[in-house]
Amino acid sequence: MSNIPVAHENDGRRITVRTDDGVPLVVREFGSPDAVTTVVFVHGHCLRTESWWALREQLVRFWRNDVRMVFYDHRGHGASGEAPAATYTIDQLGRDLGSVLNAVAPRGPVILVGHSMGGMATLAYARQNPRAIGSRVVGTALISTASCDLAEVGLGRHLRSPAVSLFRTAVRRAPRVMHGSKRLGRTVCTAIARAAGARNRAVDPRLAALVAAMANTTSVVTMSSFLESLLGFDERHSLATLANIPSLILCGSVDNLTPFQHSAAMASMLPASELVSVDGAGHSVILEYATDVAIAIIGLIERITHGDSGAVSDELMAVG
Repeated sequence: MSNIPVAHENDGRRITVRTDDGVPLVVREFGSPDAVTTVVFVHGHCLRTESWWALREQLVRFWRNDVRMVFYDHRGHGASGEAPAATYTIDQLGRDLGSVLNAVAPRGPVILVGHSMGGMATLAYARQNPRAIGSRVVGTALISTASCDLAEVGLGRHLRSPAVSLFRTAVRRAPRVMHGSKRLGRTVCTAIARAAGARNRAVDPRLAALVAAMANTTSVVTMSSFLESLLGFDERHSLATLANIPSLILCGSVDNLTPFQHSAAMASMLPASELVSVDGAGHSVILEYATDVAIAIIGLIERITHGDSGAVSDELMAVG
């Protein structure tokens, strides 16, 4: 594990934001505080800000101080505070995102970048704050995520499996006992980490180890409670709120957890979106193919700020 990059206290500027119900969220900022544009990154289930490290390195190298980047840990994840299990829902994550934006980006244009459950939280925020979309939030990137029907394909097979059902029931009946037990949590997380890779090919063991390590630091109560929320997740109607702003919809071509068909379905409802398939990438595309994702995100920002991303394609390739 010593060779795996992780965030340290001196990485970025650390801020603590209180949510509407008082939970402390740890936020890290990179780039100039005076930058015109702010990009906020929202991580996935059982992950933390470290999941963005490879992508962040690419973007810092390209943007330097021209764009401010904001990363934070969800409630119950990473360095952020724990909360009552009943609040571990996608709906609450949308409100938490609102708290972060109000605290660190009250003015100026904002682009939201959500990976997996983070993309779902972004959709929840859009539904909760429709007036902010197009005025405050001027663009979105939805990476390896879905707007609905998680129980039908990909991730749904895991959510409805007997092992996951048993896990959720055990945590619900004895949360205090299960909170201190890591064995079952490690079993579930290991399965998630393996599934996060692409089919029919070996996954970089360093990346698999990083995903598993981040997941294994997450409380089993947090893990289980969000699985409940994912099972009934449906934000397809929130897409209409995003229809008039530029969006990037990106997914690995062999994502096992949120298959590409989810991304294609979202893109079909967003006329101002660009749909990108990263060939050979799995669910952990932000780690496996950080350069490809960075180029796509930079292209989105160029499209928003200059109306065209094609003129800088050669420069974008220099990111890698």
